[in-house]
Amino acid sequence: MNVFQSAISKVLLLSLALFSGFALASCGSMFSKEPAGPVYDVRSVVVLSGPNIPAVVLSGVGDRINKAINATVRTEVYPRVVLTIRIVSVLKEQGFDKSQSSAKVTVDAASVDEGTVIAVSSFEVISRSNSSESSDEILAENIAARIRSIFTLNAGSE
Repeated sequence: MNVFQSAISKVLLLSLALFSGFALASCGSMFSKEPAGPVYDVRSVVVLSGPNIPAVVLSGVGDRINKAINATVRTEVYPRVVLTIRIVSVLKEQGFDKSQSSAKVTVDAASVDEGTVIAVSSFEVISRSNSSESSDEILAENIAARIRSIFTLNAGSE
């Protein structure tokens, strides 16, 4: 009987520990939200790059961000900006199976009123594609998705 009571007490202790862990985790997530970053009213976009960047990536990013700008309606007044997207480098056919591409991107947000840069973001995007024909389009979508996320833009319809 002692073994049976010991097993039950271990199960109860484990259950209590798990329940209190879930309760603490849920309470922690209520209070640990980071404050939202600044929101801008993006008015226009320019996509730039060096000579070795695929044209499909450049036009794909530009088209997607322009559609996102048109699909985003701001109900409050935010600083108006123009985005300058620089695709610094693109590496293709990486990884063990040569299905990975990556791009380094810098985005400047310049004030429409003063022309000064008020926000800068730099990041690297990695994408994977089983088709070499569609890898540039997938990379362009991943870059555009990251920019939409950073600048709180809605995804435009195709």
